[in-house]
Amino acid sequence: MGVLSFFRNIYDLDTLDTRFTNSSSTPYKTVVESRNDTAASKERAAKWNSRAPPSKWNTPEFYFYGIFLCFLIPYMFWVASDASNPADPKYKRYEYLLIPGWIPGRKIDVSDSQYRTFRKNIPYMAALLTFHPLLRRLYNTIVYPIKITEQSARPTPEEADQRLNQRASYDFGFAFIYLIALHGVSSLKILLILYVNYQLATTLPRKYIPAVTWIGNVGLLFANELCKGYRFGDIAVTIVGNPVHNSLLDSGSALVSWGRWLDSYGGLMSRWEILFNITVLRLISFNLDYYWSLDRRSYSPVEKQVDPTALSERDRVSIPAQAKDYSFRNYVAYTIYAPLYLTGPIITFNDFISQLRYKSATIEISRTIKYGIRFALTLLAMEIILHYDYVQAISKANPIWGDYTAAQLSLLSFFNLHLIWLKLLLPWRLFRLWSLIDGVDPPENMIRCVSDNWSTLAFWRSWHRSFYRWSLRYIYVPLGGSSFRTSRDAARSILTYVLVFTFVALWHDIQMRLLIWGWLVVFFMLPEMAAGAIFPKRNWENRPTAYRMICCVGAVANIFMMMTANLVGFAVGVDGLQRIVAGIFRDFSGFVFILGACSAFFVGVQVMFEIRESEARRGINLKC
Repeated sequence: MGVLSFFRNIYDLDTLDTRFTNSSSTPYKTVVESRNDTAASKERAAKWNSRAPPSKWNTPEFYFYGIFLCFLIPYMFWVASDASNPADPKYKRYEYLLIPGWIPGRKIDVSDSQYRTFRKNIPYMAALLTFHPLLRRLYNTIVYPIKITEQSARPTPEEADQRLNQRASYDFGFAFIYLIALHGVSSLKILLILYVNYQLATTLPRKYIPAVTWIGNVGLLFANELCKGYRFGDIAVTIVGNPVHNSLLDSGSALVSWGRWLDSYGGLMSRWEILFNITVLRLISFNLDYYWSLDRRSYSPVEKQVDPTALSERDRVSIPAQAKDYSFRNYVAYTIYAPLYLTGPIITFNDFISQLRYKSATIEISRTIKYGIRFALTLLAMEIILHYDYVQAISKANPIWGDYTAAQLSLLSFFNLHLIWLKLLLPWRLFRLWSLIDGVDPPENMIRCVSDNWSTLAFWRSWHRSFYRWSLRYIYVPLGGSSFRTSRDAARSILTYVLVFTFVALWHDIQMRLLIWGWLVVFFMLPEMAAGAIFPKRNWENRPTAYRMICCVGAVANIFMMMTANLVGFAVGVDGLQRIVAGIFRDFSGFVFILGACSAFFVGVQVMFEIRESEARRGINLKC
């Protein structure tokens, strides 16, 4: 029982992120203190239990669902594994993409370059995760010790400023070391971009800051892609022309050679522009947080009559930092904060500065340890799947999809999406773990497994959640949000969604398939919004079971649409999807399998519904 309780705690939403189990307007100190108040916890649970419908887990309907899933899930893994069997004649087509694995008798599929790079660098990242916080402790002790006159539970403003200066100065210095190690001479390009952005934000008249910020940073996304990181050799060629036809042959050749010599010192990641998109979001965050801070009507926690040491997350994000905090040192410390620099999660400038000044109450050793164990178990799951499911290698080897059965095609596509989810989840969680160990609590990027999503709107909220929250603050809300009360409001809201997802697609990569993905997501949101208007929940209060069944049918259709959009955007593209669909429906067996898949999704969605009802009984409403 102790082991089961331990694993239940590891997979509790509170372990993942306290933002999921508590309101963003609730101070974290209050949350921590209430955990030890048994009476208050029971009273709160009783209140929420009275509002939520009774549990369905111990009903005949859900016993049937449980038995069904006990057979279905092993069958799904078996079909995908059977399609990856070395005895299969098609195995020879993609065997060259596999390498020897650590499970006896099995090879592992590391054909995906993102996961292969991450996997190869795990030992180095683990060493950095340990070294960086330890070096900070040494720095705090020797280089920048804080003199505290007396011990107090609530730091004074002076002590808070000292803590901010101590942490920011270390992060500022480490940023230069980190950039040089990662990008070599290209770190000069990054620092130049940062400097120009900072000068534009802090020297332009206030009314020009938003326009310049968006035009400059979106233009930067295109420039980084088109110019391929501004290689010095390419710049030299542009300056002198083609050395072969240039009259100044010797000097031209020397300049180009010198430029290419500089390019050879590109650090561990010479192609710095690939992951710089994350930094672009931080550049925009700094600029707009600074822009909003210029209106000083309610910037101070004291003016809002809240304890600055116990700010809620909403206050940490919305209350601007002090004027002196928008310094170049703090700006560099934020944009190149080592634990979050490469992949995120994304944290706003205001939130980052607030956490530097006052340590967040959510930074708890026990919770961080459980989070680390959860990461390790997720990594183990990824490794095991890649030893038995070679879907990524199959996709990259230009397969003849017609050689696979409808079940194999469907489940290989299904597992492809899971592997995409896992390969993104793992680096996000590793770097967030590093940040937690270092004393900064950024938002968790993934709430639910990709299999535990049935709503297009909710899926967007739970997938890359820190980016979703960033998009809300800096794009969606400034554009006016959404409202469907009138046809004019509906048209404006749809345009808002199109603009948001166009930026999201371009931010991921400047490719047509990703633009198609973004527009498909918006298109697939419309039926869900229309269904919500046609079947409002309040009209079905006396028929909850019928309403649940209607919602489930719509959810099954949503799942197929989401799979379609994500396969196009992140897996096989439009042509690959067309070939897969043609292979599934080439004969009658495909139609029979799809009917079975709909039944499986129906059962799965019913379980998803009840999971959310269980959360509601605990007072949790994630809206996803």
